[in-house]
Amino acid sequence: MIETARLILRPPTPADHAALFAMWGDPLVTADLGGPKDQAACLAVLERHRGYAPLGFGVVERRDDGQVIGHVGLKPGAPDTPIAGLLEIGWMIGRDWWGGGYAPEAAAGWLDWAWANRHEAAVYAITGRRNTASQRVMDRLGMRHVPEMDFLHPKYPDDPALADSVTYRIDRP
Repeated sequence: MIETARLILRPPTPADHAALFAMWGDPLVTADLGGPKDQAACLAVLERHRGYAPLGFGVVERRDDGQVIGHVGLKPGAPDTPIAGLLEIGWMIGRDWWGGGYAPEAAAGWLDWAWANRHEAAVYAITGRRNTASQRVMDRLGMRHVPEMDFLHPKYPDDPALADSVTYRIDRP
């Protein structure tokens, strides 16, 4: 478990499923992640992320009220991308909490954990070129765009706008 000023970052439990399913089912939240997922697909994501231990990819819980507001953490970069096998950070925050600074706070907590517990020289993040909100989070974290690693994501072969992806990197302090 990781604690920040306003958040607890922890593994998901079955009690978190409703909140996570609502986020993954929201077309606006998932617009740059391939669109909404049904409950079966959400459970598959949770199972896949559980396999990333000890890296950890879990829920974002607000300390003041226990509300689950997102999903964030570290994982191996996806196959068939320029960051395959490299340490990747990713996040998703529910729409009701957009603009509250929760994504950079949660991601910064995981980056601190990575520098203290991992050996990698850098952490990477990818997102759609059109996802300027995630790129602003990356900028706030001190990540830098690595244009030579931009790519067309193979998960979205039928949607060139969604496939057009950018890569960011932050080096170990």
